[in-house]
Parts: sequence; C-alpha cells; structure tokens
Amino acid sequence: MWKAVIVFLAVYTGLVISNRYRPLIAWAGIAVALAIGALRWGELPGGVNWNVIGIFAGSLILARLFSYSRLPETISDHLINRSRHAGAAFLYIIIFASIFSIFMDNVVTVLLFAPIALQITAKAKVSPVPVIIGLAVSSNLQGMAILIGDTPSMILAAATRMSFIDFFWHTSRSIPGGRPGIFWLVQLGAGAGLLVLYQFFRKNRQASVSVPVTPVKSWIPVYLIVVMILLLSVATVFDPDFKWFGGVACLLTGLAGFIWYQVQERKNLPGPIWRELGLGTVFFLMSVFILVHMLEERGVVGALVERLGWLQGKNPFLIYSFIVWFSVLISAFIDNVPYIAAMLPVVISLSHTLGVPPELLTLGILIGSCMGGNITPVGAAANLVAVGILEREGHPVSFASFVKIGLPFTVAATGASYAALWFIFK
Repeated sequence: MWKAVIVFLAVYTGLVISNRYRPLIAWAGIAVALAIGALRWGELPGGVNWNVIGIFAGSLILARLFSYSRLPETISDHLINRSRHAGAAFLYIIIFASIFSIFMDNVVTVLLFAPIALQITAKAKVSPVPVIIGLAVSSNLQGMAILIGDTPSMILAAATRMSFIDFFWHTSRSIPGGRPGIFWLVQLGAGAGLLVLYQFFRKNRQASVSVPVTPVKSWIPVYLIVVMILLLSVATVFDPDFKWFGGVACLLTGLAGFIWYQVQERKNLPGPIWRELGLGTVFFLMSVFILVHMLEERGVVGALVERLGWLQGKNPFLIYSFIVWFSVLISAFIDNVPYIAAMLPVVISLSHTLGVPPELLTLGILIGSCMGGNITPVGAAANLVAVGILEREGHPVSFASFVKIGLPFTVAATGASYAALWFIFK
C-alpha cells in the first residue's frame, strides 16, 4: 500500500511542478509502480475506463471540427454588432464562450474567442485583462455542466455511472423520482459569476464597435455534434451499466467527422488534424484511471475511509461544506483531474459510512474542484493560456491581478451552486 501511495504522491508533485508534460510524468509513475510491484501488468487494461476514453476521444475530434467550422466566430460577431455598448459586448462574448465550452475543451474556447475579445477591447481602447480572464474562468465553470464538457465530468460519470441525461435530471437508487442535475446548478453558479464580472465592465459605456461577420465554413460538424448528443441521451437504454455504448457512439461519430474532414475538405486543410487534437490528454486520462485503480487495489482508498471515520455522527452539512470548500482550496493551486479521480472513490465510500446522500459529496467535490481552479492563474490550463495571450499582447498579469478577478468570481459561483446542491439533495 505504501508503495502505491509514494508513487501517486510523486506523480502528483510532478504534475504540480509541470503542467506541460502531464502524460509523460503520469506514465513514468506507472512504469515505476510496475517496477517496484505497486502495480501489476495485468491490472493496466482493467484499470482504464474505456467507455469514458471513447467518449473523450470522439468529442475531442468533434470539438476541433466545430472550431474549424467557424460557427462560433459567426455567432459572436452577430452578438457584438447587436450590443448597445462595449461593456455589453464584453459580457455577450463571455456568455457565448461559456455556452460553447459546455460542449468543448476550455483551452480551445479561450484560444478561439480571445482574438475576438482582443479586437473589441482594442477598438474600445480599454484593457483586455478583465475580458480575457473572464473568458477563461467562465469557460472553466461551464466545462462540468454535461458529460462531454470536461475531463472531471467524465471521471464523475465513470465513478458513479451517471448517464448523459443524469447531468440534467439526476436519478439513482436513493433518488428514484429524480432531482435537477448538475447542469442547472452550474447555470446558477454561472449567473452569480457573471454578476461579478459585470462589475468590471459596467463602466465601459462607450459605443459598441462593429465587426465584419465571419462566414460559416461548414455545418457538418454541427450536425455530427447533434447526432452524438442524441446518441448519448439514449445510452442508458442500451447500456445501463455505462460500459460501452457512449464510447462507441462518440468514437464512430468522431470517425465520421474525421473522414469528412479528410475527403471533403482536403483542399482547405490547414494541416493534419492529429496535430491539433491534443491526443496527449487522452493518454493522460488513461494514466489517471490506472493510478487511481492502483490506489483502490492496494487498499489505499479503504484506509482513507477508515481514517475519516471520525466524521461519523458529525453534522452532514459541516461534512458537505468541508469537502466542497477544501476542494476549492486544493484546486486553486493544483490540477483537479488527479485530485477528483483519487477522491471520488473515497467520498463515495464515506457517504455510505456516514449515511450521507452520495450525490451531496460526489457532486460537491465536482463543483469545488472545478470552480476552485478559477482563483489563480495556475489553477487551470485555460487560465495559463489566457495569461500567456495577455503577456504576448503586452498586458502582463500578476498573480494578485488574476486573483482580484478570479477569487470573487469563484466565491460567488461556488456559493450559489453549493447552496442549491445542499437544498436539492440533502
């Protein structure tokens, strides 16, 4: 057990130090675990949730194709031209980008909308810092709203067997009638966060700028995304145990998009799509599953639950509050993917031990770990990208400057979702 703990902590430390080489660090940790006997070769395939990997890989392909379609730019251009003043234009861009990030990778969202935001702020002659940071934190928040939005949501679905529909209307053995899902809690938090961002833009009352409307290159990626969502919505009919249908459906839809991209758009290709997909993230997710499986097999999760037995008899609200806000604090400085992957088995077992509804702790840890990354520039990859873009444009952002925007946004958004989750699932 201690070998497994040491390997996991070493990998975690490496991920905190370097965000650039995450797959290499994680797989190096797996190699060490195999060498010292903390992990067995036969456990590697079974440790990976292949259904989630298929969902992630397929949605990743469609996300890149959706960006290639230029539809996001088209819609944002229309929003800008219909804004009454610059402040409203800033807010509209952030709102639309956050909606876009419900379905797509947060880093892709920032890279796609940052140039548009920079163009608007330059014409309005105002600092782009609040707008670009607003793009990043809003995108991070919305990424957990649905199953295919972000990696932590997929890990949650794998650990709790949540379907695509459960993110909108959550049902389980303990809640047969169902309750509003995490999607609506995230929207409540997003509304509270936008009110905070509005305070930074309300003084920009100058006339809105006008931009040329970007034409849509193709509607095919949009149709494929709709097909993928429809297939995921009926996944539980064919695969109630969340083992294969979602992954196969997303991979086949992604493959169809890849074939279309290669055949129909060959003359317009900017380069091989494989260079743009970021497949290293897929391998990183596989490694996280294996490392967490190692902790479970070596008894680390069970030992942690026993150590937390002192919470028995404590006020459920205090337990729930501790888990949410502790997750916020931890995720402000370190990657939330290995954190949530390691902690979900712990809080699921803990909920049964303490008699607390599992949804309170599992959804609570998702909210805390995803929203906490918005506090600091190192809390999420999208934040690092946003800060890098601003520095490149001659607007360096200090740690304190980012926190000045990220902290109130996070407190407002987390507080709203946290309160609603308690009243819905208590």
